[in-house]
Formats: sequence, structure tokens, C-alpha cells
Amino acid sequence: MTRHRLNLITLGIMLSLFLASMEGTVVATAMPSIVGQLGGLSIYSWVFSIYMLASTTTVPIYGKLSDLVGRKRVYLVAMALFLAGSVLCAQARTMEQLVLFRAVQGLGAGGVMPLAFIIIGELFTLEQRARMQGLFSGVWGVSAVVGPLIGGFLVDQVSWHWVFYINVIPGSLAAGLVWLAWKDQARETSKQVAVDALGTLFLSLGALCLLLGLNELGTPFGWWALAVAGMLFAGLAWVERRASDPILPLPLFRDRLFSISILHGILAGWAVFGSLNYVPLFVQAVLGTSATQAGITLTPMSLSWTLASIFGGRLLLRMGYRTLALIGMGMVVTGTALMTRIDIHSSQVAIMTCTGMMGIGMGLSMPAFLIAVQSTVPKRELGTVTSTIQFSRNIGGTLGVSILGVFLSTGLANHLLEAGIDPASVSLDRLLDPLAGASDVLEAPLRQALAISIASMFIMAFGAALAGLLAVLFAPGGKISQLVEQRAAENL
Repeated sequence: MTRHRLNLITLGIMLSLFLASMEGTVVATAMPSIVGQLGGLSIYSWVFSIYMLASTTTVPIYGKLSDLVGRKRVYLVAMALFLAGSVLCAQARTMEQLVLFRAVQGLGAGGVMPLAFIIIGELFTLEQRARMQGLFSGVWGVSAVVGPLIGGFLVDQVSWHWVFYINVIPGSLAAGLVWLAWKDQARETSKQVAVDALGTLFLSLGALCLLLGLNELGTPFGWWALAVAGMLFAGLAWVERRASDPILPLPLFRDRLFSISILHGILAGWAVFGSLNYVPLFVQAVLGTSATQAGITLTPMSLSWTLASIFGGRLLLRMGYRTLALIGMGMVVTGTALMTRIDIHSSQVAIMTCTGMMGIGMGLSMPAFLIAVQSTVPKRELGTVTSTIQFSRNIGGTLGVSILGVFLSTGLANHLLEAGIDPASVSLDRLLDPLAGASDVLEAPLRQALAISIASMFIMAFGAALAGLLAVLFAPGGKISQLVEQRAAENL
């Protein structure tokens, strides 16, 4: 591949990462105001959950398809779906419509981010990936800083609809660059290309029932949904053992590095991705800030994540990946522990410090495991393992958002009852809509109840982070280069 093509592809991937990171921070920043205008606080978590469900269940599908039919076509289909979903979200008129269109957007997002990392893994060597980590993390950091600011500005000064329209230009440009410059490597033609349709069905239905069950915890429907999810996942394991080309590669789970990477992804995703979606809600509804100020709260996390990824990528060439991951998870544990102490008198600076620590932890631990696994598997399995790791992080975030959302709703209702307020008689929508205002009598109890509920919610995030730290202890030690040499010797 010529250097010109390589540069164009790299630019396209960077735009994809820009789009993905900006999407997460922009929507989280805008959601309190969207709820204030559209109503529907009761399904607040579904705006995130349905997106994460759709993107999570499709991640391994995109990864497997890219191994079978090539990266370019799969990437372009994913980007087209994502942009179509973005336009539909911008045109939503009710919260129910927004949830539906976020599902379409999520179907595309399930391929955009994994395909970017898969292409990176195929283009660059271990040393190149470690050194270029700073470049890609820099793009992530810039977009994560610009995203909340743009999102807050659009919500406050223009319209929340433009939070979704802004995806169109960078997404279209990224797709155009990859379409023009990327040439897929020749695939094996000795066997028929086939997709594990039955495994895909079991995986998608199982994840859907799991999410429905978690969102209805404590109800008969919730328990039935969880039971069905358990049976579907058991059926998935049975099907995948017999599939000629499984969507989830069960034999890879026998590898300790791969299985610990998956467990780390689930727990870290639960602790960070699941909980940070509620930080703008706390800052705007409890501390009484604007959407722009609420978005700024996530900026230190994005910057610290970026800087930690830059330095962590360099350190991976000199020290063991497990040591780096342990340091990172230690920071996540500390950040989530401090977030359990927030209250109505907390300062925005203190919350930014806590989220910044969590960002450092993720910036050190996430790339360490991804690069380690990518470097130790055959290239024919690169798409599968990369997407499976991404899948684990997404499913962790999905579990986190759903369970924490139920915990928050239940805790809020209980605290309102303790304050002598009927939860059915008040609405937090009024706290989030700057045009509606709130009753002076109810405003203080509402803010107090919400503050206590969100702080208690972070106890669960702290538990997930601590479990993730313990899981990393069981990962095989050594530098990545040593692991590569060991795998090469085993395959001789």
C-alpha cells in the first residue's frame, strides 16, 4: 500500500474515532435538556440502553463479516446506518421516537468503532500501534473536549436537534476516504462464506431479554425476561460449539489473556460507561447548571483518558501490559470511590477531578489489553477478537446503564417518600427544562433526593471497578513482545 493511501485511510479512521467519541459526550450532555422538552424521564436510561443494546449485539456480527467479506464494505454499511439513524434522531418529536431512532443509530455504531480498530490492527505493527496510540488518542481527546462544548452550545443557543445533525459531515467524509483509499486483502476462497445466523439470533435475543429483565427488576416480567435470557445464552453456547464458523469464538476463551481481557472489558465498561451517563444529569439537575456547563464536567475525563493513552502506548514497549492495566484500574477504583461521596453541596470541580481520575485509569488499561490481544492472534482472527473485546466493553456499559438506572429510579422514589413527597406527584422534567422552572417548595427536596440516589448508585460502580482490578491480577504477565514470542514458539 502506498504512503498516500495509508495517509488517507488513517485520516478516515481518525474521523471515525472523532465521530464516535463526540457522539457519546454530546448526547450525554444534551439528554437532560431533551428530557426537559420532550418529557419521558421514566425512559431516560432507554435512550442510552437501546443504543448500547443495538451497537453491542451487532459488534461481533460486524467483526465476523469483516473477516469473511472484507473490511471496506462492512465499514461503509455501518457508517451509512449510523448517519441515517442520526438524521432520524434529529427529527424525533417524542421520547419514544427518539428511543426508536437511537436503535437505528446503534445498529450502525456497532460497526463504526470496531472496524476502525480492526483496520488499525491490520495496517500497523505492534511498535507502530503503540507509538501511534498518541495520534489516535489525541483525536479522541480533541473531539471529546469539543463535543460537550458544541453540544451544550447547540442545546442552549440553537436546538438539541443539531446535536445529531453534526454527525453527518465528519461521518460522510470518513466513509468517502475509506471507500477511495482502502483495498481489502485477498480472502480465503477455498470455503464458502457463511454467517452464523443461528448464533447471531441467539446472541441478539439473549441480549435483548437481558436488558428488558434488568430494566424491569423486581417485577414478574423482569424475572421471566432474565430467565429467558439465561436459556438463550445457554442455547448460544450449545450452538457455537457446533457451528463451523461461530459468531462468538468459544475456543478463544480458553486463552487466559483473551478471557481476562473480556472480563476486564465487562467490569470496566460497567463501572465507567454505565455511570458517567448520569454525571450530566447530576450536574444540571442537582447543581443547577446549564447544559454547556454540564457538558464541561466530562472534559477532564476525556483529556486525562487521551493523555494516559498517549503515555501508556509508549510505556507498553518498555513495561508489562498487566502492570499498566493494574495502575489504570487502581485509578478507576479511586475515582468511583470518591464519587460515592458527592452530595448537593459538591462542587463541579470536585466531580471533574473524580471523572478525570477515571479517565486516566481507562486510558492506561483499555489500550493495554486491546494491543496485547491483537498482537498475539493470527490475522485471520483479528476482526473477531477485536470486535469481541469491544462487545465486552459495550455489554458492560449496557449492564451498567440498565442496572444503575433501575437502582437510581428506585432509590429516588424511596428518598422522596422519606421526605413526605409522593413520587407520582412530582416530575424531574421541570428541573431539567430551564423554561419551565420548578416549585420553590419541591425544588430542594427533589435535588436532595436525586443527589443521594446518584451518590448511592456510584457504590455499585465502585464495586464493579474493584472486581475489574482483581480480575487483572490473573492476567498473564510479561511484555507484549514476550507474549508474541511465546505464542510463536507454541505454534512451531
